[in-house]
Amino acid sequence: MQEQSVLEMRGIYKSFPGVKALQNMDFTLRKGEIHALMGENGAGKSTLIKVLTGVHQKDSGTVFVSGFDHAVNIRSPQDAQNAGISTVYQEITLCANLTVAENMYIGRTGALINWKNINESAGKILKELGIPAEPTQQLSSYSIAVQQMVAIARAVNMDCKILILDEPTSSLDEQEVQKLFRLMRDLKAKGVGIIFVTHFLEQVYEVCDRITVLRDGKLVGEYEIKDLPKVELVSKMLGKALDGLSEMQKPAAAVEHSADEVPVYQAEELSSVSGVKPFGFSIYKGEVNGFTGLLGSGRSECVRAIFGADKVTGGKVKVNGKDAKITKPIEAMRHGISYLPEDRKRDGIVGDLSVRENLILALQVMKGFFRPFSRAQQEAFADEYIKLLDIKTASAETPIKSLSGGNQQKVLLARALLSNPQYLILDEPTRGIDIGTKTEIQELVLRLAKEGKCVTFISSEIDEMLRTCSRLVVMRDLKQVGQLSGSDLTQNKIMTTIAGGEN
Repeated sequence: MQEQSVLEMRGIYKSFPGVKALQNMDFTLRKGEIHALMGENGAGKSTLIKVLTGVHQKDSGTVFVSGFDHAVNIRSPQDAQNAGISTVYQEITLCANLTVAENMYIGRTGALINWKNINESAGKILKELGIPAEPTQQLSSYSIAVQQMVAIARAVNMDCKILILDEPTSSLDEQEVQKLFRLMRDLKAKGVGIIFVTHFLEQVYEVCDRITVLRDGKLVGEYEIKDLPKVELVSKMLGKALDGLSEMQKPAAAVEHSADEVPVYQAEELSSVSGVKPFGFSIYKGEVNGFTGLLGSGRSECVRAIFGADKVTGGKVKVNGKDAKITKPIEAMRHGISYLPEDRKRDGIVGDLSVRENLILALQVMKGFFRPFSRAQQEAFADEYIKLLDIKTASAETPIKSLSGGNQQKVLLARALLSNPQYLILDEPTRGIDIGTKTEIQELVLRLAKEGKCVTFISSEIDEMLRTCSRLVVMRDLKQVGQLSGSDLTQNKIMTTIAGGEN
């Protein structure tokens, strides 16, 4: 183990049924550095962290931690803690109804508790770290940012050498982020090695020393921050070369609009509780457009605001040129807007219900559950769309959880189409499905546009966006940073816009 390293992971393999989550993964953390762990969805970041913290057991490989003269075998979170490894997650795992000091020492006190000493000790640590909290104050009285700092103080007080911060800034405003960064720099100066997992590019370049990039469970590379411009980081995360990019197909042709044509949907300065900054957006009849950006950039938050799935906090909306109020999904549906969510298992399918029952769900909600469709009507709807979308199922009565991911997605598409929307929002409709079904869905999107519907299409695959969309809204760090169409619709232009225009 290198003298300056506090952690070395070598040749780590981890598989789950049908998935090679980590393949020959190496990772090195130096003493007194802030090291960003970067990668898109499915890259292996979470699995690597869970192996390091004992949540998952590695299949093979070695882990070395400073202070040990042999490789450590981390079988549980307690083993990780004993090795000096602590984790602070995005979701606060402390007890809000206890005091700050109680949270810092919970589980570490004996039968006889000297609260005076504990409060004094907690106060000393809080003061040393510059955390604006009182030991005897209830934790719930403080902001999320301060609660996270208390979680960090607890970790530091447990003599951690390695601190893992997993998306710690997702719920913080800019001032709170700066307070957290000051604390991270203080810990760095004390020699703590910090692994910073985030999707915010600007924050990585503001506070980190080095970056490790993962993709598809493999190590792409380890880089000094000064040697990796943002646009190259984006390229490595997405697996796209900046030069000589081969386009699988020319970008979708731009839709021509007359001067007096009114958008089907138009938003001005729209924002929501998700934290997405005010953005402007419009879509016309027959158009396919999309939101693009890295995972966590705000693309999904934008369409959730459009559909009313997240509470809207500001902005104006027009549908077909008339002012509209869309604060919840049912209002969006009544305006002819349908939405296929990013996470079909969590937000889409109802696993124990049949294909028929899942398919008619949105239309039944619009009609009202006290006015149910007859069984014959339901079966007619199901038969029509099973045939139309070539859904592979034994029958309309098969539980949807028994279908493949691609066919589950087709059922959700059928649900969206059954309500005959004028505007269809599809968030990652082709993720995790086979190439044949992907092609079918892309062809369906283009066909719907030719029939006069408008579609917003979101995909992590830039090639796919270019094949289907004539206009792209580019997002970065929950902000709209550009709109691209025509000759600007290229992979290079998309990646440089995501990265902030840097080459």
